Amino acid sequence: MADCHKLFQQFNGKISIGDKKKKMKTSKNALRDRIREWFRENQPEYEPKFYIQGSHKMNTGIRTKEDICDLDDGVYFFRKPDVTGTTLQSWVKQAVDGYTDTPAGHRKKCVRSIFAGDYEIDNPVYYKDGDGPIMLAVKNADFENSDPKAMVDWFNGFKDKNGQMIRTVMALKAWGDNLNFKMPSGLAMTILACNARSIVPHNDRDDIFLKDILKRIKSNLDIWFQCIVPVEPNDNLFADYDQEKKDKILQAFADFINDGESALREENELKASKLWAKHLGDRFPLGEDQKQEQSDLSRAVAFGATGSKPWAR
Repeated sequence: MADCHKLFQQFNGKISIGDKKKKMKTSKNALRDRIREWFRENQPEYEPKFYIQGSHKMNTGIRTKEDICDLDDGVYFFRKPDVTGTTLQSWVKQAVDGYTDTPAGHRKKCVRSIFAGDYEIDNPVYYKDGDGPIMLAVKNADFENSDPKAMVDWFNGFKDKNGQMIRTVMALKAWGDNLNFKMPSGLAMTILACNARSIVPHNDRDDIFLKDILKRIKSNLDIWFQCIVPVEPNDNLFADYDQEKKDKILQAFADFINDGESALREENELKASKLWAKHLGDRFPLGEDQKQEQSDLSRAVAFGATGSKPWAR
């Protein structure tokens, strides 16, 4: 069977944020300065603090097929606000407006600055009063209990020293981005992958490990189609999915699993790589047009016939 592990590592390099990281850091710092200055001049009783969160903090951010990436930088106020969450968000929007050519967007749970054709920076807004919970501002709604740092800590418990879990989550996000319909969010893919890893056997090869993670995710969704956030607010990210969308997502998983297993059975590296690229997109590199000889043991490992013990967190 064709060993595409090295091709997956090359793919990871192509979808990584890479040289955009420095520019994003500069923009993030500039937005922070604008927010600090605005509140100093306009609402001095509110002193903003900041925390990078989400995929950027977990190192699972990717470049989309349009070459766009994002960064979430939380804005925190350590006092109970005497205004609504919508007003807090609007103040942050006023602070960052004008930094980019495109006006900042006031979204449901963040203020978004768009660096056209390059990247986006989201500023979700929170408050924490004393020993109370961290509360997220939601546009035209009540504050919501939310702890992004706890989510990062939870994910870190699944990471391995070789970075395979990070690469697997990135591959899942790139797969979702490559499809022509809306797949689950990056957060949902991260949670699904981590839940699957709890019982998926370890494998040093990224191609085999991804296939095993996909199979376990689908098996879990077949039993109960849900994705519960493991920290506050513990909501189900699939709560509003109708049956048509669920069926479409399950079919996408089935198609990817079938082609992944075919790729692992395929002895020609080029043919195997084309099967992976069918789902991961044009950025997945093509292999050599040659046969790879593999032992019976290697083939058994790829299809779970060796009795490997599940990885334990």
